[in-house]
Amino acid sequence: MAMNLKEQFENAVKDSKNLSDRPSNETLLQLYSLYKQSIEGDNNTEPPSNPFDFVAKAKYEAWSELRGKSSEAAMAEYVSLVNKLRN
Repeated sequence: MAMNLKEQFENAVKDSKNLSDRPSNETLLQLYSLYKQSIEGDNNTEPPSNPFDFVAKAKYEAWSELRGKSSEAAMAEYVSLVNKLRN
């Protein structure tokens, strides 16, 4: 029986923690932003206040760029990206 998107997403989240190779920072940002968009929707948080916290700033911007993307579309992209990283 085919898994629904939510099940596929939850499995992909588990799989993402057990990848044989650590993804690039750019890919990790993609995973983070797709995950946040899937779970929480559009980024409505305040931008990081510390201008030297480059990680927080990059995460904030990556997530903000997905504004308007449905959680289903973000989940599907997340699943697809994790599957690509596993192979």
